[in-house]
Amino acid sequence: MRYITGGIALGAALVLGGLATTAQAQPATPKSLYAPSELVLTVGYGDNAATASIQRAVTLSCSSSGTGTHPAARAACAQLRTANGDFDAITKSAADRMCTKEWNPVTVTANGVWQGRRVAYEHTFANPCAMEGGKGLVFEF
Repeated sequence: MRYITGGIALGAALVLGGLATTAQAQPATPKSLYAPSELVLTVGYGDNAATASIQRAVTLSCSSSGTGTHPAARAACAQLRTANGDFDAITKSAADRMCTKEWNPVTVTANGVWQGRRVAYEHTFANPCAMEGGKGLVFEF
């Protein structure tokens, strides 16, 4: 009887050990079919990103429909997709926008990954009026 109980315990240990090893050996399945698109966007006052005083920051995830802390995530993702991830096309100021010539710089940044490519974007507007004319939906927060 003692040999039968020991045999059953040994068999159970081998089966459970084999299951644990099998579970670890399988590769992880991807969570999404889309290329990663995760960004941190900031708006701050200053000449450049290194010295700017950050006023606002949000996250934007465009891997599927658009999520994150951005208040208009879906619209911002749609604008980025339309521009093929070209932030310069988004931050271009409207030609008919009338602003004063004061120097009160506002810097916007985008850091992270856009469709699998690393992104480190920075743009400085001359003043808040110029930013209003060229920030697009992406930096509307």
